[in-house]
Amino acid sequence: MAETKLSAEKRTEFGKGAARRIRRENKIPAVVYGHGEAPLHVTLPGHDTMIALRHANALFDIELEGERHLTLPKDVQRDPIKGFIEHVDLLVVRRGEKVTVDVPLALTGEAEANTIVNQELTTLSVEAEATHLPENIEVSVDGLAAGAQVSAGDVTLPAGATLAGDPEQLVVVVQAAATAAQVEAELETLEAEAGIVREESHSDDQGGESSEAAGSTES
Repeated sequence: MAETKLSAEKRTEFGKGAARRIRRENKIPAVVYGHGEAPLHVTLPGHDTMIALRHANALFDIELEGERHLTLPKDVQRDPIKGFIEHVDLLVVRRGEKVTVDVPLALTGEAEANTIVNQELTTLSVEAEATHLPENIEVSVDGLAAGAQVSAGDVTLPAGATLAGDPEQLVVVVQAAATAAQVEAELETLEAEAGIVREESHSDDQGGESSEAAGSTES
């Protein structure tokens, strides 16, 4: 993934009030740490940072007072209601070193007809070079039949990446789709548990009465 260059400013004010003032200026409070270096409290440009964070495992090349810091976002705090970015933790990385990250999974292809594909994992933990982190990993379900399973160890990883998690962990499970009869039976069971009683149809009785009435008219 390409590096995103950002110009940062040192942050000298702290606390909720200071953070609100920073965000009003369309900036984001952040901290840069790692490799035994003293944490650096900085502010980042709001718009550019937000755009870069749309990509998983974005790599930030931070310029701060003439020095450059290659970093990887480790924690992004967002407002739970409005969703705006409140704070970002940035981990210092070195070119060539390997880091462990969670990479989003993207399913491709279509399983056999009348099946349901259940995705058990949305990310996969892998180890890769800090400057060559995959943005996503594709998992093909094309042609899979009911009963098929894909585990973490079955997933083809990008070049240079190795699996960091449990290879036996299930990623995808393919199940047979329920038939109309099975859906109806399950619905009846749920209705019975809820105490719902279906009204019986009287269409046959009404049809009989209509026929009799018609016969009387003809005679």
